Amino acid sequence: MTAMEIDTPHGPARAQLHCAEQGRAGLLLGHGAGGGVGAPDLVAATRGAQAAGVHVALVEQPYRVAGRRAPAPAGQLDTAWLAVAEVLSREWFDDLPLVFGGRSSGARVACRTAADGQAVAVLCLAFPVHPPGKPDRTRMPELDAVTVPTLVVQGRSDPFGMPDQGHHREIVVFPGDHSLRRDADGIGRTVEEWLGRILRPLD
Repeated sequence: MTAMEIDTPHGPARAQLHCAEQGRAGLLLGHGAGGGVGAPDLVAATRGAQAAGVHVALVEQPYRVAGRRAPAPAGQLDTAWLAVAEVLSREWFDDLPLVFGGRSSGARVACRTAADGQAVAVLCLAFPVHPPGKPDRTRMPELDAVTVPTLVVQGRSDPFGMPDQGHHREIVVFPGDHSLRRDADGIGRTVEEWLGRILRPLD
């Protein structure tokens, strides 16, 4: 594992790089609003991606690097994310295809930036469809706007809601809630299989 700081318009971000033996793509994974890159589902997804021959960068947003827990506004998150993606693509991933992903808030960032970042696919862990108890405040337009292959891994009893199947979008449901702690091995296998399948035409 290699760690590096990357300058963004909103302060330095940090990336933990986990390389695969044969890099066929680069996967950027972002954390949740109040959490870090050590979340169990992010760790499981990293292992699954490496098994599929994909390099992984676990990306900490500038507000977390600065020690703040409250997330920055969406526009700042997206701008910082794209700045990190540009540097990683140029300096570490050798212009390999990029997959954007993350858990919860990080999944929203990945969806919003997929087009501008030219991501070939999007991985969403615990996508927060709506705030708990407020189904009228839906974030589904962010997910629906993604036009590349998308995998959503969701807990069956997630209080943030359950997204619908959609064009280019697969939903895989695991026991548990928003934390996705119950079946790390299953999440890893799911990510490995999905990446292997959607990247095959690009090999």
